[in-house]
Amino acid sequence: MLKALFRVWLLATAILMGASAPTIAHQQKAAITKVLFNPRTGNIEVMHRFYLHDAEHAVRQIFGKSADIISSTETQSLFADYVSERFAMTDDGVTPLPLTPVGFEIERRFFWVYQETPVREGIEELTFRHDALRDLWPEQINTINVEGLGDIRTATLEGSVEVASVTLDPPKN
Repeated sequence: MLKALFRVWLLATAILMGASAPTIAHQQKAAITKVLFNPRTGNIEVMHRFYLHDAEHAVRQIFGKSADIISSTETQSLFADYVSERFAMTDDGVTPLPLTPVGFEIERRFFWVYQETPVREGIEELTFRHDALRDLWPEQINTINVEGLGDIRTATLEGSVEVASVTLDPPKN
């Protein structure tokens, strides 16, 4: 009796795992960027988070079929450069803030790219361009959350939207 129940359980588990495999492997085509005003460092810290599965597909399209973002630090560095080249942030709508690369890493199911720039006095608005993966997949959605100056502000780049702005809360004294 126990053997029969075990076989039924095993078969049901195998069927459920097989049915969920396409869901697990599905590309998300969405990225989140956190822009943090850090008073401790005096910097604006930029943290781009991509689903690792999306990044795997992207590097093969961008850098060739042998590109391996999981095992190759060279591919990881190339992808971080690709992201950095496709992200810009301005405080006047015209002149990009100079972003310095800080690094990149794989954390569980995400690939992170880090940048920073010193905080400028009197920033009232930020305007963003974030084309990473949008040049590959028109349905890619890049969301930017601005934190550290009052309420979180969000800009979303999707479809035909190429730039987006957020108005910042004035600093509290």
